[in-house]
Amino acid sequence: MTQARDFGFGEEQQMLKEASLRFMQDKQPLAHLRKHTAGTEDPYLGQARPGVYDAEAWAEMVQLGWTALAVPESAGGAGTNLVTAVGVMEEVGRAAMPTPLSSTLLATFVLRHAQAPAAQAALARIAQGSSAAIAIYNQYGELELDATEVTVSDGRLSGTSYFVQDLQKVDFLVVAAKQDNELGLYTVDVQADGVSCHADRIVDLTRDQGRVTFDAAAVECVAEPGQGGEALQQSLPALLTLVAADIAGGCEWLLQATADYAKVRVQFDRPIGFFQAVKHPIVNMMIAVDETRSLVYNAAGAYDTDPEDALRCAHLAKSSASDTAEFCANRATQLHGGIGFTWEMDVQVYHKRQMHSQQLFGDGVWQRQQLAELI
Repeated sequence: MTQARDFGFGEEQQMLKEASLRFMQDKQPLAHLRKHTAGTEDPYLGQARPGVYDAEAWAEMVQLGWTALAVPESAGGAGTNLVTAVGVMEEVGRAAMPTPLSSTLLATFVLRHAQAPAAQAALARIAQGSSAAIAIYNQYGELELDATEVTVSDGRLSGTSYFVQDLQKVDFLVVAAKQDNELGLYTVDVQADGVSCHADRIVDLTRDQGRVTFDAAAVECVAEPGQGGEALQQSLPALLTLVAADIAGGCEWLLQATADYAKVRVQFDRPIGFFQAVKHPIVNMMIAVDETRSLVYNAAGAYDTDPEDALRCAHLAKSSASDTAEFCANRATQLHGGIGFTWEMDVQVYHKRQMHSQQLFGDGVWQRQQLAELI
Protein backbone atom coordinates (compact mmCIF):
# COMPACT_ATOMS: atom_id res chain seq x y z
CA MET A 1 0.00 0.00 0.00
CA THR A 2 1.32 3.47 -0.88
CA GLN A 3 1.84 5.84 2.00
CA ALA A 4 0.06 9.17 2.17
CA ARG A 5 1.86 12.27 1.00
CA ASP A 6 4.36 13.56 3.59
CA PHE A 7 3.64 10.38 5.59
CA GLY A 8 0.22 11.80 6.48
CA PHE A 9 1.77 14.78 8.29
CA GLY A 10 -0.48 17.68 7.39
CA GLU A 11 -1.68 21.01 8.69
CA GLU A 12 -3.46 19.51 11.69
CA GLN A 13 -0.33 17.64 12.79
CA GLN A 14 1.83 20.73 12.29
CA MET A 15 -0.47 22.86 14.41
CA LEU A 16 -0.46 20.30 17.23
CA LYS A 17 3.32 19.97 17.05
CA GLU A 18 3.78 23.73 17.28
CA ALA A 19 1.32 23.92 20.17
CA SER A 20 3.30 21.17 21.93
CA LEU A 21 6.54 23.10 21.43
CA ARG A 22 5.04 26.25 22.93
CA PHE A 23 3.62 24.25 25.84
CA MET A 24 7.01 22.72 26.65
CA GLN A 25 8.77 26.06 26.41
CA ASP A 26 6.22 27.64 28.72
CA LYS A 27 6.53 24.91 31.38
CA GLN A 28 10.34 24.98 31.56
CA PRO A 29 10.54 21.30 32.63
CA LEU A 30 14.27 21.28 33.37
CA ALA A 31 13.93 24.15 35.86
CA HIS A 32 11.24 22.13 37.65
CA LEU A 33 13.44 19.02 37.44
CA ARG A 34 16.47 20.72 38.99
CA LYS A 35 14.41 22.08 41.85
CA HIS A 36 12.97 18.70 42.80
CA THR A 37 15.99 16.44 42.21
CA ALA A 38 18.60 18.36 44.21
CA GLY A 39 20.60 15.87 46.26
CA THR A 40 19.58 12.88 44.09
CA GLU A 41 21.87 13.55 41.12
CA ASP A 42 24.22 10.66 41.91
CA PRO A 43 22.25 7.42 41.44
CA TYR A 44 24.69 5.50 43.66
CA LEU A 45 25.61 7.86 46.48
CA GLY A 46 22.78 10.39 46.36
CA GLN A 47 19.41 10.27 48.04
CA ALA A 48 16.64 8.09 46.59
CA ARG A 49 15.06 9.95 43.70
CA PRO A 50 11.27 10.30 43.53
CA GLY A 51 9.39 10.07 40.25
CA VAL A 52 9.63 13.79 39.51
CA TYR A 53 7.19 15.44 37.13
CA ASP A 54 5.11 18.61 36.99
CA ALA A 55 1.64 17.54 38.16
CA GLU A 56 0.08 20.83 37.06
CA ALA A 57 1.53 20.44 33.55
CA TRP A 58 0.19 16.89 33.44
CA ALA A 59 -3.28 18.10 34.41
CA GLU A 60 -3.13 20.62 31.57
CA MET A 61 -2.10 17.87 29.14
CA VAL A 62 -5.18 15.93 30.18
CA GLN A 63 -7.36 19.00 29.63
CA LEU A 64 -5.78 19.52 26.22
CA GLY A 65 -6.74 15.96 25.30
CA TRP A 66 -3.21 14.66 24.83
CA THR A 67 -3.81 11.53 26.89
CA ALA A 68 -6.80 10.77 24.66
CA LEU A 69 -4.85 11.50 21.48
CA ALA A 70 -4.36 7.91 20.33
CA VAL A 71 -7.36 6.42 22.14
CA PRO A 72 -10.01 5.23 19.63
CA GLU A 73 -13.19 7.25 19.40
CA SER A 74 -15.13 4.19 20.55
CA ALA A 75 -13.41 4.54 23.94
CA GLY A 76 -13.88 8.29 24.19
CA GLY A 77 -10.61 9.36 22.60
CA ALA A 78 -9.58 11.45 19.61
CA GLY A 79 -8.67 8.42 17.51
CA THR A 80 -5.69 10.09 15.83
CA ASN A 81 -3.00 8.17 13.99
CA LEU A 82 0.59 7.42 14.96
CA VAL A 83 2.01 10.28 12.89
CA THR A 84 0.09 12.72 15.08
CA ALA A 85 1.31 11.10 18.29
CA VAL A 86 4.88 11.10 16.98
CA GLY A 87 4.77 14.88 16.52
CA VAL A 88 3.91 15.33 20.21
CA MET A 89 6.46 12.76 21.36
CA GLU A 90 9.18 14.53 19.39
CA GLU A 91 8.49 17.72 21.34
CA VAL A 92 8.52 15.82 24.64
CA GLY A 93 11.99 14.60 23.72
CA ARG A 94 13.13 18.05 22.61
CA ALA A 95 12.18 19.41 26.04
CA ALA A 96 13.47 16.31 27.90
CA MET A 97 10.24 16.59 29.85
CA PRO A 98 9.63 14.23 32.76
CA THR A 99 6.03 13.18 32.17
CA PRO A 100 3.84 10.07 32.27
CA LEU A 101 2.59 10.99 28.78
CA SER A 102 5.37 9.00 27.10
CA SER A 103 4.61 5.74 28.88
CA THR A 104 0.87 6.35 28.58
CA LEU A 105 1.11 6.64 24.79
CA LEU A 106 3.04 3.37 24.65
CA ALA A 107 0.41 1.63 26.78
CA THR A 108 -2.34 3.11 24.62
CA PHE A 109 -1.01 1.53 21.45
CA VAL A 110 -0.67 -1.84 23.18
CA LEU A 111 -4.26 -1.64 24.41
CA ARG A 112 -5.47 -0.68 20.92
CA HIS A 113 -4.45 -4.15 19.75
CA ALA A 114 -5.89 -6.01 22.75
CA GLN A 115 -9.22 -7.68 22.01
CA ALA A 116 -10.85 -8.38 25.38
CA PRO A 117 -13.72 -6.04 26.45
CA ALA A 118 -11.66 -4.80 29.40
CA ALA A 119 -9.21 -3.21 26.93
CA GLN A 120 -11.87 -0.66 25.96
CA ALA A 121 -12.42 0.18 29.63
CA ALA A 122 -8.68 0.68 30.12
CA LEU A 123 -8.50 2.93 27.07
CA ALA A 124 -11.43 4.93 28.41
CA ARG A 125 -9.52 5.43 31.67
CA ILE A 126 -6.60 6.85 29.70
CA ALA A 127 -8.91 9.13 27.72
CA GLN A 128 -10.26 10.46 31.01
CA GLY A 129 -6.78 11.27 32.30
CA SER A 130 -5.34 8.15 33.92
CA SER A 131 -1.71 7.36 33.20
CA ALA A 132 -0.34 3.91 32.37
CA ALA A 133 2.84 1.99 31.61
CA ILE A 134 3.64 -1.42 30.18
CA ALA A 135 5.32 -4.14 32.25
CA ILE A 136 6.67 -6.84 29.95
CA TYR A 137 10.33 -7.49 30.84
CA ASN A 138 11.93 -10.25 32.91
CA GLN A 139 14.91 -9.75 35.20
CA TYR A 140 17.37 -10.12 32.32
CA GLY A 141 15.67 -7.50 30.17
CA GLU A 142 15.26 -9.98 27.32
CA LEU A 143 13.61 -8.31 24.36
CA GLU A 144 11.53 -11.27 23.21
CA LEU A 145 7.90 -10.33 23.69
CA ASP A 146 7.08 -13.54 25.56
CA ALA A 147 10.03 -13.43 27.98
CA THR A 148 8.00 -12.35 31.02
CA GLU A 149 8.37 -14.31 34.28
CA VAL A 150 4.97 -13.22 35.61
CA THR A 151 2.22 -15.83 35.77
CA VAL A 152 -1.54 -15.60 36.17
CA SER A 153 -3.94 -18.04 37.80
CA ASP A 154 -7.63 -17.54 38.61
CA GLY A 155 -7.36 -13.87 37.62
CA ARG A 156 -4.44 -13.14 39.96
CA LEU A 157 -0.85 -12.24 39.09
CA SER A 158 2.29 -13.62 40.70
CA GLY A 159 5.91 -12.81 39.95
CA THR A 160 7.94 -9.72 39.11
CA SER A 161 8.12 -7.41 36.10
CA TYR A 162 11.34 -5.46 35.64
CA PHE A 163 12.47 -2.25 33.92
CA VAL A 164 9.03 -0.65 34.11
CA GLN A 165 9.30 2.94 32.85
CA ASP A 166 7.85 5.88 34.83
CA LEU A 167 6.63 3.48 37.48
CA GLN A 168 6.34 6.20 40.12
CA LYS A 169 4.27 8.42 37.83
CA VAL A 170 1.53 6.13 36.52
CA ASP A 171 -1.85 4.97 37.80
CA PHE A 172 -2.03 1.50 36.31
CA LEU A 173 0.02 -1.07 34.42
CA VAL A 174 -0.50 -3.24 31.36
CA VAL A 175 1.24 -6.47 32.37
CA ALA A 176 2.34 -9.38 30.22
CA ALA A 177 1.81 -12.67 32.05
CA LYS A 178 1.60 -16.37 31.20
CA GLN A 179 -1.05 -18.95 31.96
CA ASP A 180 -0.10 -22.50 30.97
CA ASN A 181 2.70 -20.96 28.90
CA GLU A 182 0.19 -18.87 26.93
CA LEU A 183 0.83 -15.12 26.99
CA GLY A 184 -1.93 -12.71 27.95
CA LEU A 185 -2.18 -9.04 28.90
CA TYR A 186 -3.69 -7.72 32.12
CA THR A 187 -4.28 -4.36 33.77
CA VAL A 188 -3.72 -3.65 37.45
CA ASP A 189 -3.53 -0.46 39.51
CA VAL A 190 -0.13 0.28 41.03
CA GLN A 191 -1.84 0.92 44.39
CA ALA A 192 -3.82 -2.35 44.35
CA ASP A 193 -3.48 -5.01 47.02
CA GLY A 194 -0.72 -7.46 46.21
CA VAL A 195 1.26 -4.96 44.13
CA SER A 196 4.65 -3.79 45.43
CA CYS A 197 6.72 -1.22 43.51
CA HIS A 198 10.47 -0.85 43.95
CA ALA A 199 12.35 2.03 42.31
CA ASP A 200 15.64 1.43 40.49
CA ARG A 201 18.54 3.85 40.78
CA ILE A 202 19.21 5.05 37.23
CA VAL A 203 21.34 7.77 35.66
CA ASP A 204 18.53 9.37 33.62
CA LEU A 205 17.18 12.25 35.70
CA THR A 206 14.08 12.77 33.56
CA ARG A 207 12.62 9.29 34.00
CA ASP A 208 12.13 6.79 36.76
CA GLN A 209 12.27 3.04 36.41
CA GLY A 210 11.46 0.16 38.69
CA ARG A 211 10.33 -3.39 39.21
CA VAL A 212 6.88 -4.53 40.29
CA THR A 213 6.21 -7.61 42.38
CA PHE A 214 2.78 -9.21 42.25
CA ASP A 215 1.53 -11.36 45.09
CA ALA A 216 -1.83 -12.78 44.01
CA ALA A 217 -2.89 -9.34 42.73
CA ALA A 218 -6.38 -9.24 41.20
CA VAL A 219 -6.32 -8.08 37.56
CA GLU A 220 -8.48 -7.40 34.53
CA CYS A 221 -7.72 -9.38 31.38
CA VAL A 222 -7.34 -7.19 28.28
CA ALA A 223 -5.89 -9.89 25.98
CA GLU A 224 -6.71 -13.54 26.61
CA PRO A 225 -3.94 -16.14 27.07
CA GLY A 226 -2.59 -16.92 23.63
CA GLN A 227 -3.56 -13.47 22.27
CA GLY A 228 -1.20 -11.28 24.29
CA GLY A 229 1.82 -12.02 22.12
CA GLU A 230 -0.06 -11.04 18.99
CA ALA A 231 -1.19 -7.77 20.58
CA LEU A 232 2.38 -6.91 21.59
CA GLN A 233 3.71 -7.87 18.16
CA GLN A 234 1.15 -5.69 16.40
CA SER A 235 1.90 -2.74 18.67
CA LEU A 236 5.70 -3.12 18.51
CA PRO A 237 6.13 -0.85 15.44
CA ALA A 238 4.34 1.94 17.29
CA LEU A 239 6.41 1.43 20.45
CA LEU A 240 9.70 1.55 18.54
CA THR A 241 8.61 4.58 16.54
CA LEU A 242 7.46 6.59 19.56
CA VAL A 243 10.75 6.04 21.41
CA ALA A 244 12.67 6.93 18.23
CA ALA A 245 10.64 10.15 17.95
CA ASP A 246 11.58 11.08 21.53
CA ILE A 247 15.24 10.52 20.63
CA ALA A 248 14.94 12.62 17.46
CA GLY A 249 13.55 15.55 19.43
CA GLY A 250 16.28 15.34 22.06
CA CYS A 251 19.01 15.13 19.43
CA GLU A 252 17.58 18.20 17.69
CA TRP A 253 17.99 20.11 20.98
CA LEU A 254 21.57 18.85 21.39
CA LEU A 255 22.37 19.92 17.83
CA GLN A 256 20.95 23.41 18.26
CA ALA A 257 22.52 23.93 21.69
CA THR A 258 25.93 22.86 20.39
CA ALA A 259 25.71 25.06 17.28
CA ASP A 260 24.72 28.06 19.42
CA TYR A 261 27.58 27.42 21.83
CA ALA A 262 30.07 27.16 18.96
CA LYS A 263 29.12 30.69 17.91
CA VAL A 264 29.87 32.31 21.28
CA ARG A 265 32.71 30.24 22.75
CA VAL A 266 35.94 31.94 21.69
CA GLN A 267 39.34 30.26 21.43
CA PHE A 268 42.42 31.68 19.73
CA ASP A 269 40.48 34.90 19.12
CA ARG A 270 37.84 33.11 17.05
CA PRO A 271 34.49 31.42 17.80
CA ILE A 272 35.22 27.70 17.99
CA GLY A 273 32.65 27.12 15.24
CA PHE A 274 35.24 28.59 12.86
CA PHE A 275 37.43 25.51 13.20
CA GLN A 276 36.82 22.45 11.05
CA ALA A 277 37.34 20.14 14.04
CA VAL A 278 34.15 21.68 15.48
CA LYS A 279 32.03 22.56 12.46
CA HIS A 280 32.34 19.13 10.81
CA PRO A 281 31.00 17.16 13.81
CA ILE A 282 28.10 19.61 14.07
CA VAL A 283 27.27 19.05 10.41
CA ASN A 284 27.44 15.29 11.00
CA MET A 285 25.03 15.73 13.91
CA MET A 286 22.62 17.57 11.64
CA ILE A 287 22.80 14.82 9.00
CA ALA A 288 22.20 12.12 11.63
CA VAL A 289 19.20 13.95 13.11
CA ASP A 290 17.63 14.49 9.68
CA GLU A 291 18.11 10.83 8.81
CA THR A 292 16.50 9.68 12.05
CA ARG A 293 13.55 12.06 11.78
CA SER A 294 12.87 10.98 8.20
CA LEU A 295 12.89 7.31 9.21
CA VAL A 296 10.67 8.03 12.23
CA TYR A 297 7.93 9.65 10.16
CA ASN A 298 8.30 6.98 7.49
CA ALA A 299 7.75 4.32 10.19
CA ALA A 300 4.75 6.19 11.58
CA GLY A 301 3.26 6.51 8.11
CA ALA A 302 3.80 2.80 7.47
CA TYR A 303 2.05 1.89 10.72
CA ASP A 304 -0.91 4.05 9.74
CA THR A 305 -1.26 2.99 6.10
CA ASP A 306 0.95 -0.03 5.33
CA PRO A 307 0.92 -2.40 8.33
CA GLU A 308 2.68 -5.19 6.43
CA ASP A 309 5.80 -3.02 6.16
CA ALA A 310 5.43 -1.28 9.52
CA LEU A 311 7.76 -3.51 11.54
CA ARG A 312 10.61 -3.23 9.05
CA CYS A 313 10.28 0.55 8.96
CA ALA A 314 10.10 0.75 12.75
CA HIS A 315 13.29 -1.30 13.21
CA LEU A 316 15.01 1.03 10.73
CA ALA A 317 13.82 4.08 12.66
CA LYS A 318 14.88 2.77 16.07
CA SER A 319 18.21 1.52 14.70
CA SER A 320 18.99 4.97 13.35
CA ALA A 321 17.67 6.71 16.46
CA SER A 322 19.75 4.60 18.85
CA ASP A 323 22.94 5.34 16.94
CA THR A 324 22.04 9.03 16.61
CA ALA A 325 21.32 9.23 20.34
CA GLU A 326 24.82 8.09 21.22
CA PHE A 327 26.54 10.13 18.51
CA CYS A 328 24.81 13.44 19.20
CA ALA A 329 25.04 13.10 22.97
CA ASN A 330 28.75 12.38 22.83
CA ARG A 331 29.52 15.15 20.34
CA ALA A 332 27.46 17.72 22.22
CA THR A 333 29.21 16.94 25.51
CA GLN A 334 32.63 16.92 23.85
CA LEU A 335 32.14 20.18 21.95
CA HIS A 336 30.94 21.94 25.11
CA GLY A 337 34.35 21.15 26.54
CA GLY A 338 34.93 20.73 30.27
CA ILE A 339 31.58 22.27 31.21
CA GLY A 340 29.49 19.89 29.08
CA PHE A 341 29.09 17.23 31.75
CA THR A 342 28.77 19.56 34.73
CA TRP A 343 25.52 19.76 36.69
CA GLU A 344 25.06 23.42 35.71
CA MET A 345 24.66 22.51 32.03
CA ASP A 346 21.51 21.02 30.52
CA VAL A 347 23.62 19.00 28.07
CA GLN A 348 24.33 16.36 30.69
CA VAL A 349 20.60 15.93 31.36
CA TYR A 350 19.97 15.24 27.68
CA HIS A 351 23.04 13.01 27.42
CA LYS A 352 21.76 10.74 30.20
CA ARG A 353 18.25 10.66 28.75
CA GLN A 354 19.56 9.71 25.32
CA MET A 355 21.68 6.90 26.71
CA HIS A 356 18.59 5.52 28.44
CA SER A 357 16.45 5.88 25.32
CA GLN A 358 19.12 4.21 23.22
CA GLN A 359 18.53 0.93 25.06
CA LEU A 360 14.72 1.01 25.28
CA PHE A 361 13.27 -1.82 23.18
CA GLY A 362 16.76 -2.63 21.94
CA ASP A 363 19.78 -0.65 20.73
CA GLY A 364 20.86 -0.18 17.14
CA VAL A 365 22.72 -3.48 16.92
CA TRP A 366 19.69 -5.46 18.13
CA GLN A 367 17.39 -3.60 15.73
CA ARG A 368 19.63 -4.49 12.79
CA GLN A 369 19.65 -8.13 13.89
CA GLN A 370 15.87 -8.10 13.73
CA LEU A 371 15.99 -6.44 10.33
CA ALA A 372 18.30 -9.14 9.03
CA GLU A 373 15.73 -11.77 10.00
CA LEU A 374 13.00 -9.89 8.11
CA ILE A 375 14.93 -9.67 4.86
